[in-house]
Amino acid sequence: MIETVIRKRIEILADQAQAKHVTQAIDDAGITGWTITPVTSGKGREGRWREERVMGTDKVFILTIAPQEKAMALAEALAPVLTQRGLLLTMWDVEVIRGERF
Repeated sequence: MIETVIRKRIEILADQAQAKHVTQAIDDAGITGWTITPVTSGKGREGRWREERVMGTDKVFILTIAPQEKAMALAEALAPVLTQRGLLLTMWDVEVIRGERF
């Protein structure tokens, strides 16, 4: 039987301009990896939106998986800028195979 371990899946929605700041915070928290994917449209509290290359407000989705303590360190590091920079951060427990990789 395959063994799994619990890790935190962290998803961050941010403007493209904030991606470097977020990935640096991920690296600084000691998390081993991250993935960035473009986001073309969505809807939130302020209504619908879509990518806007002219204005430079393209959105990206940043995904990472980490142990609890590193996930909390990342959340603490980003907490001061969540509202200021309009980031959305979610995290929840996931089961992973090869937990030593995360």
